[in-house]
Amino acid sequence: MSKDDVIKMEGVIAETLRNAMYRVNMEGFEKPVLATLSGRMRQNNIKVLEGDTVELEFSPYDLTRGRITRRR
Repeated sequence: MSKDDVIKMEGVIAETLRNAMYRVNMEGFEKPVLATLSGRMRQNNIKVLEGDTVELEFSPYDLTRGRITRRR
């Protein structure tokens, strides 16, 4: 699997958890998705709060866990 094999979607932060983990509500998904901040967002100290719209990347193998790559 290469870096080009990711699925990009948008969602809204529903809940903040420990260790930079978040529950994200997505359109078309029944349950919230578990997501973590990407390394670049941690490096640049970008904060994400409940209600923020974010861009997520998913592996094609597991759509229940994602990586937050951008805050909108």
